[in-house]
Amino acid sequence: MRNQSLFAGLDIGTTGVRCVVGEPDRLNDGALSIIGFGSSPNRGMRKGVIVHPEEVGQSIAAAVEEAERVTGHRIQSVTVNVNGSHVESETSRGVVAISNSDRTVHVDDRYRVEDAATIMQLPPNREIIQLFAKNYFIDGQGGIKDPVGMQAVRLEVDALIMTASTPILRSLDDLLTNNLRLNINHHTTSALAAAEAVLDRESRESGSAVIDIGAGTTNIAVMDEGEVEHVAVIPVGSMHITNDLAIGLRTELEVAEKIKREYVDLEQKQRGTKQLAIGREHLTFSLEDVDMIVRARLEELAEQIDKELKRAGYSRKLPGGIIITGGGAQLSGIEHILKDNLQLAVRKGKLAGFSGLSDSVSQSHYHTAVGLMTLDMLLSGIQDAHVKGAQLDGLGKLKQIFRRR
Repeated sequence: MRNQSLFAGLDIGTTGVRCVVGEPDRLNDGALSIIGFGSSPNRGMRKGVIVHPEEVGQSIAAAVEEAERVTGHRIQSVTVNVNGSHVESETSRGVVAISNSDRTVHVDDRYRVEDAATIMQLPPNREIIQLFAKNYFIDGQGGIKDPVGMQAVRLEVDALIMTASTPILRSLDDLLTNNLRLNINHHTTSALAAAEAVLDRESRESGSAVIDIGAGTTNIAVMDEGEVEHVAVIPVGSMHITNDLAIGLRTELEVAEKIKREYVDLEQKQRGTKQLAIGREHLTFSLEDVDMIVRARLEELAEQIDKELKRAGYSRKLPGGIIITGGGAQLSGIEHILKDNLQLAVRKGKLAGFSGLSDSVSQSHYHTAVGLMTLDMLLSGIQDAHVKGAQLDGLGKLKQIFRRR
């Protein structure tokens, strides 16, 4: 049986696995209190997809066990992210008739029209993982956010449907449930999870995009008027910057990773040279050359991000700007490069509204796991009004927009 007051998020990244555990903090107006966390390196994935299940399983087990030691509780179920360029989103419309004698729209009718939107032609190797209801129509009248309680003959909905590769999902589910004995409560993408950790109500309403820059992929989630408008995954991440540095400086990946983490500064112009010794390798390199290599890759990434924003109709049209998170967001000066290329305000995401061990998971590479933990609570169906009243006020109609699975 699941511990109804314990919630866990599991972020399975290309180079690392992170697990964050929380519970309701009744002493802090219903905020979530982070009571445990764990992390482990991961070398069994490529661009967000499992290629070596045994290695990934060992990494997950290590991260979960560390979180269990910190919390003092056993973790039996989690909300987990689905990553990789196989994740796609598309729009769909559902239509149903209201057959009640009084023509009043009930919650079941809203569920019916959302399910009707999922009736679409999909390839046999793809399946729906989430549905986001964006706009309801009552007898042709649109702009309705929640139709329950209104009078209608016909109810329609415009929805954003997220799909993923069935074989990749089954591989993930089999690894967690059969090999590691972890129940999966919900699936979502990294950017949507990170949005729950770093976005406030104003950012959701005004129009913002969360860009989660991981090691092998970059996740994008566009939100406007409190609704999810677009979701995409780009198969480029911070690991590609490491590869570029290794090639450009003619050095090993380990050295290139250290240079990326410690010596990149995209705000300074004249920086001189640096000598570095790691093991047997002695390397002298120009810091300006390092920044040039990193800048070139980030400009390419910004171009791909802008293509996705154009697809959604939001290129250079996000008053709330871009919020970057993930391990790649830690590069010094990265926000200035993205701002120049995307022509939008860019800032680094920060956690807000969490208590307990929140300082220990404040770094951007933990944001997705914190968001997954938050969604584990919001989508669990708990009846604790003290918690729901505080959390849902700022996070929107999550119970409505996530597909019931």
